[in-house]
Amino acid sequence: MVQLNDLPVAVLGAGPVGLAAASHLFQCGLRPIIFERGLEAGANLNTYRHVRLFSPWQYNIDKAARQLLERHGWRAPAEDGLPTAGELLDSYLAPLSKVPELAGVLKLGHKVIQVTRQGFDKVKSRGRELAPFVIRVAGPDGEADYLARAVIDATGTWSNPNPLGANGIPALGEKELHDRIAYGMPDVAGGQRSDYAGKRTLVVGAGHSAAGTLLALAELAESVPGTSIVWATRGDQLARVFGGGEADGLPARGQLGLRLKALRDSGKLELHTNFRMVALQEGAGAITVVGDKPDGQQQVINEVDRIVAATGARPNLDLTREMRVRHDPWLESTDALAPLIDPNEHSCGTVRPHGHRELAHPEAGYYAVGAKSYGRAPNFLMATGYEQVRSVVASLAGDMAAADDVQLDLPETGVCNTRLAYEGEAEPGDGCCGGPAIDASTACCALDEAEKAKGQAGCSTSAACSPRPKASACCASVAEVP
Repeated sequence: MVQLNDLPVAVLGAGPVGLAAASHLFQCGLRPIIFERGLEAGANLNTYRHVRLFSPWQYNIDKAARQLLERHGWRAPAEDGLPTAGELLDSYLAPLSKVPELAGVLKLGHKVIQVTRQGFDKVKSRGRELAPFVIRVAGPDGEADYLARAVIDATGTWSNPNPLGANGIPALGEKELHDRIAYGMPDVAGGQRSDYAGKRTLVVGAGHSAAGTLLALAELAESVPGTSIVWATRGDQLARVFGGGEADGLPARGQLGLRLKALRDSGKLELHTNFRMVALQEGAGAITVVGDKPDGQQQVINEVDRIVAATGARPNLDLTREMRVRHDPWLESTDALAPLIDPNEHSCGTVRPHGHRELAHPEAGYYAVGAKSYGRAPNFLMATGYEQVRSVVASLAGDMAAADDVQLDLPETGVCNTRLAYEGEAEPGDGCCGGPAIDASTACCALDEAEKAKGQAGCSTSAACSPRPKASACCASVAEVP
């Protein structure tokens, strides 16, 4: 009979967080096996390699991964440099995936289909925690099952974009017009320039991915006549995407918001707020986009050639259908994280440090980490994932003191209220959690411990802070691109 502790720990996904998890496993004397659906590590990064990240190198390199690389003669880039996604891939992830310790256990082109327990479906309980995990994988030679002692799920969300439909399902006609729609951040000014030059492009979304695409299209419009830009958002509050300006702890993120606000104010794009898309209709070679306003009135955007859906992403929960997992009912995040990161309530400050305890599921030995642990919440930062996996691996190694010693050093967002930091100081009561901001430079909220003890999700008793069970943090950080 196979002994559980003789089996490897399965790491699902070879992106930044997955490879960091594998590096920590080696450092703690545990054996990983890594499954990556792409043909190279960090394959998702390659789809937006033209995008410059907000965070400098100091936040993008995991400590255990750095030690593993440096053991093989690697030299880190300057800490204050801002890499593109492609540079992160070429200068960090690709070399990391090729060090002998990881290269020998990395299975590229292996797509995980399902995770379960050997001999157990979801219903059966007795002896469950002693059974190995079974990882069903589709690889170059067909499907196969692999056994593991634990599972670290770093599959992310990027491969599962949200649809255009405002109801959370595809808009009518969206599937039929998929060849005219790009999800995420297409390289509109580079490799995919011909698809957008001289065309009328609609960008849907109010996050940083939408902002980056809008600014790239604006540059294209300056050089190619006939290129026009339409921007549609489901709401009418744009302060979050405009951001904290000069007060943002990540200057590149602040500058992105400033540039987007300037583009909006210049009149060089057509803006539709409160646009809730319901249907796409093709006629005379162009797309008519139909939406509803909150008051029930219909809106129409005519003569669209291309659409960029920068509408976020969601986790693939089918992987764990036969396991006992607990997700937040609306974020689809790991349940215990939801009060800390819910974008309905939080938009500022820092993410409360969290590790193996918050990331655990009822299925002992299974952890979702990285962007997948956040579900549909868009405020994940890479550095958060690195600390997550350090804590999880320490727990798997039995070092509970290290596992519980979770520390997270993240840059402030500079976004704490509905007024922009560069438009003046916040008024009393404008704080993101209903109370005043402690300091405009840090943009974090005053903490009401009495309310937190009662289980409130925010910092005050303001109606803006909707109650949510077991909340333990004031505010969460705003998203990094993408």
